[in-house]
Amino acid sequence: MQRFIVGTGRCGSTLLSKMLRANREVVSLFEYFNGLDVARRFSREPLAGTSFTAMLQAVHPFLAMVLERGYPVSEVTYPLDAPDTRFDRQGGVPWILGTTIPELQVKDPDAFYDEVCAFTRSLPARPAAEQHLALFRWLVKRLDKSVWVERAGAAIDYMGELNAIFPDARFLHLHRAGEDAALSMREHHAFRLAIMLAYRLPPGTGRSQAELDRFAGEENADEIGQLLESRPPVEYFGRWWSDQVLRGVRAREDLTSQQYREVRFEDLLARPEPELAEIGRFLELPDPEGAWRGRAAALIRAVPASRSARLSGPERERLAAACRPGNAALGRV
Repeated sequence: MQRFIVGTGRCGSTLLSKMLRANREVVSLFEYFNGLDVARRFSREPLAGTSFTAMLQAVHPFLAMVLERGYPVSEVTYPLDAPDTRFDRQGGVPWILGTTIPELQVKDPDAFYDEVCAFTRSLPARPAAEQHLALFRWLVKRLDKSVWVERAGAAIDYMGELNAIFPDARFLHLHRAGEDAALSMREHHAFRLAIMLAYRLPPGTGRSQAELDRFAGEENADEIGQLLESRPPVEYFGRWWSDQVLRGVRAREDLTSQQYREVRFEDLLARPEPELAEIGRFLELPDPEGAWRGRAAALIRAVPASRSARLSGPERERLAAACRPGNAALGRV
């Protein structure tokens, strides 16, 4: 069985990944697929071990644009600013080393990265799905665990592709109220940049006209920097969230009831141990009722406060309208 946590960006799946890691038999894979080359990560054509390794080693260009300008990206837990690490903000960091390997809680992420690459280079040519599974099995054995669970923010976008190449997969869909997810995205520099580019918004959108004029008049301005500093109107984040949900709902139609389950983030926060027990049974995790659930529940520090109250009345109305299709699809109206 292949086990995946799917959801939109900022839905709470990072917390769930950490909760599942509290089960000492689980390799919890953080953000593995999300930053791999979309043209090759699910390729059905044979992929040589060296080519597969090169894909894992690639520096994600979008992420690099954010990091090299000094902005934080919460998903990147590799110590970029430490003096004795191999990679830094200016040179960029390979995707799996920036996001996945540090969360395996290994002592030396750089050395473990070298181990991973040495293994993947040795793999024979075969479709990407088989290469991924070979790596996941190796990680389970290397870390002395029993099973793996992969989770990537925005994976609901490509759940259909995962199902196509992993026919034995199960998908746990964690979702959060659209308005809360959207407003959390707006505080995240990488999401701001993605949404500005996706919707072709000008730098400075949502800020004062004086700032727009200043941006337009600056010579040799760093356009990416301008985009990162901008705060697009809230409805664009709601639209982005709804679009992700609706793509996932379409893919859900091809899944059986044994393959797919939904959990509300709000329920996970309110009743962590019963929800985790149900998740454990659905994913057939070792010891679904065990003491790990108490350790996992202790990771909840506080219920996130809603940001909606900070919005003006018209902003709340525009955000609600943008989120309405996604909320309706999830039975949240």
